[in-house]
Amino acid sequence: MRVFIIAGEASGDKLGAALMDGLADLTAVTFDGVGGPLMAAKGLTSRFPMDELSVMGLAEILPKYRALKARVQQMADAVLNTKPDVLITIDSPDFCLRVAKLVKAKSNIRCVHYVAPTVWAWRPKRAAKMARYIDQVLALFPFEPPYMEAAGMRCDFVGHPVVTDPVASAPEAAAWDGDAPLIMLLPGSRRGEVARLLPRFGEAAKIIARTHPKARFALPTTANVHDAVVAGVADWDVPVQILSADQKAQKRGLFAAADVALAASGTVSLELAANDTPMVIAYDMSPLSRMVISRMLLVDTVTLVNLVSDTRTIPEFIGKDCQAEPVAVAVLAVLADKTAQRAAMDVTMARLGKGGEAPGLRAAKAVLDGIKAARRG
Repeated sequence: MRVFIIAGEASGDKLGAALMDGLADLTAVTFDGVGGPLMAAKGLTSRFPMDELSVMGLAEILPKYRALKARVQQMADAVLNTKPDVLITIDSPDFCLRVAKLVKAKSNIRCVHYVAPTVWAWRPKRAAKMARYIDQVLALFPFEPPYMEAAGMRCDFVGHPVVTDPVASAPEAAAWDGDAPLIMLLPGSRRGEVARLLPRFGEAAKIIARTHPKARFALPTTANVHDAVVAGVADWDVPVQILSADQKAQKRGLFAAADVALAASGTVSLELAANDTPMVIAYDMSPLSRMVISRMLLVDTVTLVNLVSDTRTIPEFIGKDCQAEPVAVAVLAVLADKTAQRAAMDVTMARLGKGGEAPGLRAAKAVLDGIKAARRG
């Protein structure tokens, strides 16, 4: 079987690698497309660096629009020329769905999209538009299939990869033992996020330190934002320990040992839940993105733990509410009482498939079953 697979950012690279592993376990398969280092380790030679696609937000995309449009056409042409058994696009809907649309307009190649767009949160009409060129969706969350199926697509809930992520060993967590509260700061993995959030996180840390003068602050980074973080904390009034991307054991230990995390919105909330780490979520975006998205939101929370557990126990401060003082007050409140959050996190992990079959294998089985069903049809 020949699979053309496209991922546009680090989270997609992780999903793609697990899916490739699952497919390779189940059938003889060759891969073509675009991915990152994890997918490369599974045998993919990326047609261009995946980092070119790692942009987010309206204001961030606009300067790269022409280059991205050219890449969309390049990928569609590559799929049409190689005629794979299936095209699998992973997340990055602004790029991936455009490729699938061009492919479907000129062929009957089966198109599978991994990670359902958040039609339950905003832009609900996307599901109907997708159905014109997407045959099957692989969903990370159990509440998503009805939205996709109502629009006419097959949708399989395959579980979230966070349930199989490695967690800290006892010695890794114990390395962070101490008498004072340990507070983890997670201002995002994109430079734009760090630029917007890090100053506010620093101000919140200063306020928290007034109540807990001996509080310890730690900030794990990714390679692409490490230098920006180091420069950003240089003038902070509180000391903060920065972890580089290669300090993986220390990061695992920190996630398990932290008393509370102050984190940007995104899948990191699920990583924290997997480690039973209470959290406060804070996020802001460019003024243009904030204005457009805030008017289109259909849900009253964007924190995934709140959504999956069907609770609202995780405090969040989004857009204009992302201010240092209320964020700090929320962190202090969580430090004082973590019980409700931990119950919600347990529910979240169970609903995402913890203890069951690995999501990558479930996704692979769903892809193969979809192909077989289409051929029978």
